[in-house]
Amino acid sequence: MHCMSDTKKYAVFGAGSWATAIVKMLCENLDEVGWYMRSVYTKEHLIKEQHNPSYLSSVEFHIEQLKLSNDINEIANWADVLIFAIPSAFMHAELEKLNVDISQKVVVSAVKGIIPESGLLVGEYLHDVYNIPFENIAVIAGPCHAEEVALERLSYLTISCADQEKAQNIADNLSSNYIKTKISDDIIGVEYAVMLKNIYAIAAGIAHGLGYGDNFQSVLMSNAIREMKRFIKKMHKMKRNINNSAYLGDLLVTGYSVFSRNRMFGNMIGKGYTVKSAQLEMNMIAEGYYATKSSYLLNEKNLKKTKLPIINAVYDILYDNKNPKKVFEKLTDKLD
Repeated sequence: MHCMSDTKKYAVFGAGSWATAIVKMLCENLDEVGWYMRSVYTKEHLIKEQHNPSYLSSVEFHIEQLKLSNDINEIANWADVLIFAIPSAFMHAELEKLNVDISQKVVVSAVKGIIPESGLLVGEYLHDVYNIPFENIAVIAGPCHAEEVALERLSYLTISCADQEKAQNIADNLSSNYIKTKISDDIIGVEYAVMLKNIYAIAAGIAHGLGYGDNFQSVLMSNAIREMKRFIKKMHKMKRNINNSAYLGDLLVTGYSVFSRNRMFGNMIGKGYTVKSAQLEMNMIAEGYYATKSSYLLNEKNLKKTKLPIINAVYDILYDNKNPKKVFEKLTDKLD
């Protein structure tokens, strides 16, 4: 354990499975971790039973290690490094409660998506609305499912930040014998990749629900990584290897894993559920649902109509109520 004086204070915002997994990782390295959650019930349950009642409930915490609060300002004020793991659809409303100035703090996005109200990536949003300099903004990317962190299965994380020293500091505090970390300076590319992979996972789920097999899945994923590359290159041109874990690895785990809720959501749609009934049935946020609309609109607006057949197909199914079977029959002619 390092002594407290020389380490920055870390806090996590959110109480879902990914937030819970990040708190678990930080607890391997830090004496005290701040944790903000909206629900009073979740907080009380944690204090009494030492685990999150709703997500990753197998993970046991040492309560004396946690600084728990239902007050976002208390935790934002206390911490130097703020890690947000709130679903993108709720991020705007949660941040509206802030009356603490966070412009001098390091802010880390573990949010997988775009802020729907603004159409901005989380990093851009934090910069524009809260005046946080870009070198103080970082992004955590996979390939990594919270459920496997809970089981302490070996997982890899990529931490992106313009300031490599800050990226390394965050990476060190998340590393353990089952978490390996690397750092990157492609913060925008990684953030888009984290968002886009969820759309492709929905596509993989729809294909599965419609009865397509593994042969087709591999073609779909191969096209998806190329489509992702075109999209990201249009949004942010820099030298990057799209086959690195933060891009391709994250796409594969989200497209194929039994833990992927986006894939599960797509699978239901493919089987004939309506969007509404699939969402109710899952009782979890499929980030890709929001990401589909955001990226479709971004393409309409900025990308001069880049060829994005998979994203367009998912959009047609989720937002224009088109028949998944017919849409996929058309899509198969556009893939190679």
